[in-house]
Amino acid sequence: MDENTQKEVDALIRQEEGDSHEFKGLIAIFLTLAAVGMSLFHLYAAYSIVPTISLRVLHVGMILCLSFLSFPLMGRFKNKVMIWDIVLACLAIACSVYILVGGDDLADRNTAPTSTDVWFGMIFIVLIIEALRRTNGMILVVVTCSFLLYAFFGNYLPAPWTHKGYEIPRLVGFMYMTLEGIFGTAVDVSATLIILFTIFGAFLQFTHAGKFFIDFAFSAMGGKSSSVGKTIVLSSFLLGGPSGSGVATTVTVGSVAAPLLEKVGYDRNAAGGLLAAGGLGAIISPPVLGAAAFLIADFLKISYLDVLLMATIPTLLFYLGLFVMVEIDVRKYAMKDIHIDAITNSWELVKKYWYHFFSLISIVVFMLIGFSPVLSVFWATVLSALTSMIRSDTAILPWDLFSPPSQFVKKFYASGLIKALANGSTSVLSIGVTCASAGLIVGTVTLTGLGLKFSSIIIDLAHGSLLLTTIYTALIVWIVGLAVPVTASYIICAVITAPALINLGVPAFAAHMFIFYYAVLSEVSPPTALSPFAAAAICKGNPYKTTLQSWKYVAPAILVPFMFVLDTSGSALLLMGSVKGLMAAAWLPIAWVSFTAIVGIIALAGGLQGWFIVQTHWLERYTLIASGVLLAYPSSTADLAGFIGFGVVLITQYLRHKKSKPQLV
Repeated sequence: MDENTQKEVDALIRQEEGDSHEFKGLIAIFLTLAAVGMSLFHLYAAYSIVPTISLRVLHVGMILCLSFLSFPLMGRFKNKVMIWDIVLACLAIACSVYILVGGDDLADRNTAPTSTDVWFGMIFIVLIIEALRRTNGMILVVVTCSFLLYAFFGNYLPAPWTHKGYEIPRLVGFMYMTLEGIFGTAVDVSATLIILFTIFGAFLQFTHAGKFFIDFAFSAMGGKSSSVGKTIVLSSFLLGGPSGSGVATTVTVGSVAAPLLEKVGYDRNAAGGLLAAGGLGAIISPPVLGAAAFLIADFLKISYLDVLLMATIPTLLFYLGLFVMVEIDVRKYAMKDIHIDAITNSWELVKKYWYHFFSLISIVVFMLIGFSPVLSVFWATVLSALTSMIRSDTAILPWDLFSPPSQFVKKFYASGLIKALANGSTSVLSIGVTCASAGLIVGTVTLTGLGLKFSSIIIDLAHGSLLLTTIYTALIVWIVGLAVPVTASYIICAVITAPALINLGVPAFAAHMFIFYYAVLSEVSPPTALSPFAAAAICKGNPYKTTLQSWKYVAPAILVPFMFVLDTSGSALLLMGSVKGLMAAAWLPIAWVSFTAIVGIIALAGGLQGWFIVQTHWLERYTLIASGVLLAYPSSTADLAGFIGFGVVLITQYLRHKKSKPQLV
């Protein structure tokens, strides 16, 4: 990447993670050590026992403190330590200490807080909103404040939105002094799973596992024209599975693959669209998924392993859609074969760096043998650190750490271990603040009963129709996702729209997976389409045309979530949402609904590309699209019609292809 492109990409990453300071010298050392301390505390909490309230309060306090010291009040104060940043950081510590010192007495008087309680609580809420502004921008601040205003002034609204309204002491007591508001489910997940998986991802980054996955994908796929696109898909899966970050995956793969995509015949926008679509898959790919997946486990009170299980088939269907689209691209763009130089033989790579594959399986293996998700990621992190020491070029601590002894401190501070621990905490700041603000939103919904009100409104608008309710829910998730990140989008929609689906008989796990899936898909829609925008910067394409191309590549998988909710047979795609359920599952229904989904995705891919075996004419194209939609609807009649339509197009395409071949005389 040239310098200007790198600046563009860096700006988009800052837009996702916040525009933090870039300090040097003593301040940088202090912040690095503070971040390292935060990571070590959370690793200790994973292995040992830290009381729930203490862990959550300390987590939010450290998040706020580091956020105020790491992110400027305004752009013109960047890379400057201002007195107000220090004051705000100290206030965050003071408000956290006040809760810890107050103990059970503080929690017991949440319905009748003292004036001191109210002042500390109000300051803490304001600190969260300011940290949210610094790390995530104004849109999420406006959303959070709107929910708080609803809690204050709901008594002035017309039915069915009205409620009795809550005064400041009652609201502050609920939000600040209980485990139902700020320190609720979202912060619990952030303080345990999210930060630990972020630390785990940082360890993989600084042991060069990401580079290995990309090199392995290129070497495994060979040098044919179709292989470049497939390599994007495979490397995105291998890299995205452990990282769970769409933008990071897009940028990392794109920096290597963008020139190759142009060389084989992709135009700039299509190349960027494919890169962004592959990166998007990282958020739904086991074993890490996105941060919202941890919240699903907590909302449903199920194991994270169950969530991984539910995501397995939808993830495979997502990447199947990308593979089919890429295969069609080869014919559509008449791509030429190329040879990829300087790529090591895949077997040689595996012999050298085989231990990196543990990052894909270690967490799941630990959970399967009975470890909790928290302990599983803890030991997976330890394992990745230990195995990295097998080779000097991946070692998280340099082999010559003690040579000479006088350089020990300098080498240790510059080691991958310190960088990984520091990066693990700094990378979670934006998500952590989002989870704290989500506590305010969820607390408002709980206190006012907004979720049930919203649910009844959706059902009334849909006249009790499950199909219409599902469509309305998808639109709401998509609209919310246009303005806020995936984690916030999922939390908001899970508390206000999931009850509508559940009230119409949809299993809770299917409703939450539906919302999660569409929250992820909203990531390729402006103005939050950061992955397509980053891909456009790398490929020198138009950001909005690249976004449309991203939609084209992910479109075959867009209808899959409807299969979860429209019929009980469709929820078989989620493998019953339980490991025990999987063992007892009737495999025939699972196999059948998976088969119809696969054929439906293939049909949609052909229709959307306007090309299948050969170029489609308009009737074939729309027949393929209609067949794909019908096959995505879990109904015997719809399946029959879809198979007939697909079969007819397949026959006509084959006959046209055979006719177009030159005949031997």
